[in-house]
Amino acid sequence: MRRVFGLDEFRPGQEDVVRSVLEQRNTLAIMPTGAGKSLCYQLPAVLLPGLTVIISPLIALMKDQCDKLVELGLAASQVNSAQSARETKDAVEHIADERHEFTITTPERFTQPEFLETLRGATIDLIVVDEAHCISQWGHDFRPAYLEIGRAIKSLGSPPVLALTATAPPPVIEDIRTQLDLPDLNVINTGTYRPNLKYESINLESADQKPQQLLKILGETGGIGIIYTATVKHAEEVATLLNAHGFAAERYHGRLPARERHDTQERFMSGELKAIVATNAFGMGIDKSDIRFVIHYDMPGSVDAYYQESGRAGRDGEDARCALLFLKADRRTHLFFMGKKYPRFDDIAAVHAALAAANAHVEPVSADAIDGRCPGVGERKLSVVLSTLAELGEIEQHADGTLSLLRRTVDEQTLTELSAKYEARQARDREKLDAMIAYAQSAMCRWHLILREFGEAIDGDACGDCDNCRRNRSRQQQPAA
Repeated sequence: MRRVFGLDEFRPGQEDVVRSVLEQRNTLAIMPTGAGKSLCYQLPAVLLPGLTVIISPLIALMKDQCDKLVELGLAASQVNSAQSARETKDAVEHIADERHEFTITTPERFTQPEFLETLRGATIDLIVVDEAHCISQWGHDFRPAYLEIGRAIKSLGSPPVLALTATAPPPVIEDIRTQLDLPDLNVINTGTYRPNLKYESINLESADQKPQQLLKILGETGGIGIIYTATVKHAEEVATLLNAHGFAAERYHGRLPARERHDTQERFMSGELKAIVATNAFGMGIDKSDIRFVIHYDMPGSVDAYYQESGRAGRDGEDARCALLFLKADRRTHLFFMGKKYPRFDDIAAVHAALAAANAHVEPVSADAIDGRCPGVGERKLSVVLSTLAELGEIEQHADGTLSLLRRTVDEQTLTELSAKYEARQARDREKLDAMIAYAQSAMCRWHLILREFGEAIDGDACGDCDNCRRNRSRQQQPAA
């Protein structure tokens, strides 16, 4: 095994996770970015006789993940919507013939009936749910398609599950347990604290101060890094600003063509760029250890989102700068996004009515057709409503993306209870946003505030090396007047 993986010793937590998987226990591993989560399923997969299925939210990275497994001499394939029909056919045949040790797929493909039927013919050792916080509607990267994973796993006979994430506050852990329906889930948390990450918050009075502060930080910080913005508009503006001042930078966001995003990522990975300016569409699963800084040009919506994104710095263990340009007015941007995130009673009722009007109880209809019948709902809300209705047994989602309405009418009380749940989640999001604002404005140790969010602590409640700790130490060292 050491020859295959180049392994001299286990990193903290890896051995515990590997042992738990080999004992066929359902496991949630919470390990910081760069802690070696991949080995936790790669090593058991080689030792076990059957197939390991990896569910990942990132089509853009699946090819890289697959190529790395093949470079290790391991048989692997990927199945996703970006492949040609021929590539998909070949991959499915390899699964059916049990010629591969690994297959990597998306939650959307994993839950399709035809794909599940193929998997039922194979010996499955392990289901890996990567970026598992996406399964939780309390998490910062919630993805509706993840809601179907628990039922799909049960339909395969409930093989062992390994859920992986870098961050999971207590409510997210419980939601992962609930959504996967794994009450026996063994939680292994290797700890959040990484002393090489140097946190700071720069409080600003106006948006006009942001560009000059950003240029100042880049001018005094070596190496390459990531600059996160909350909007596509800011990503475009900041990339233009940096290039105008001699910093090689490129933008990265979901509205760009896939080819451009891929090329930008390749340039960043090869070290050609000083910085990549990105929305949160960039970073999940990025395997680059020498990122020296992560700067948040705009405030993120929660402390756990902030830690997830800033934690992409310093994976090599060397010091890295994590700076937040804090403008309290950024709160309005997040409140706007929250208003578009969760469906209300009227949204849920409108989607169900649109399904009935489209005769979805007679023959399947496309999601686009439903979208066209309730234009005020919005794409994200529509996706959430459809996933929830499927979870409740109100609709069936077919492999080709079409939908069938199983009951023409729905109890109004059910819709009321659903909308109340989403109102509670929106209130929780506002609480998380307020916690982020409190972090940015606090004079306490930054690491203490971050760890408190995850139910953890450090000795003495102070790291000694964030901006507040340095400031407090400097005050204590000043001679009395």
